[in-house]
Amino acid sequence: MDVFHSVILGLVEGATEFLPISSTGHMIVVSQWLGMEQTEGNKAFEVIIQLAAILAVIANYKERFTFKHVRLWSQVFVAFLPVAIVGFLFRHEIKAMFSVPIVATMFIVGGVIFLLTERWLKDKTASVDSLESLTMKQTLWIGFAQIFALIPGTSRAGSTIIGALLVGVSRKVSAEFSFLLALPVMVAASGYDLLSSYKEFAGEQLMPLIIGFVVAFLSAFVVMKLFMVFLEKFTFVAFGWYRIIFGALLLFFA
Repeated sequence: MDVFHSVILGLVEGATEFLPISSTGHMIVVSQWLGMEQTEGNKAFEVIIQLAAILAVIANYKERFTFKHVRLWSQVFVAFLPVAIVGFLFRHEIKAMFSVPIVATMFIVGGVIFLLTERWLKDKTASVDSLESLTMKQTLWIGFAQIFALIPGTSRAGSTIIGALLVGVSRKVSAEFSFLLALPVMVAASGYDLLSSYKEFAGEQLMPLIIGFVVAFLSAFVVMKLFMVFLEKFTFVAFGWYRIIFGALLLFFA
């Protein structure tokens, strides 16, 4: 891992973490394209810089971190539980699925689901247009939908957004809840890797980690802002086609 690699991976992580296009899938692919060996240190780096995305959420939604929003955070916790339980029980099986063919296939599957969902929503009006209007039942449904994100290439953001759209949540609120739901998921995943692999970043490996972290934070912060502006005028159709095309290219070159 050198500074060039850390900058590229930081940009990829920040730019894709909150979009429904699978940041993990992009990180796996880009790492292979860069010719990086899948050492324990490199794998840990890719997970740890997700903490930068957490800071981007906090920076963008700092007004939500007050006691006034206890109900919202209780919903986030409830939505987090399904993926936490399933992810822990099947953690070894999940790691065994990390491969380009699986990532590519799930890119395509996810893209098709987005296109079908948008077609189904075409003549429907969302019943939930604010985070405060979400019910506990809806958040639990979103939490179960997030379980599919454990399959590499599915996208955590994509699965939670689809789950929210299917229970009547608007596109913008679906994305916002997905942002907030990322916090416990990434704290659990990144925190575990940080505690178990921090020795890998002693000495000369510390600087690439710091640079990658900063780049990931800045790119995630900006992309979140732009994503919300995009959803004010457009649907998720473009992301559906992007996933299908990107997945097909991966299968072709793989």
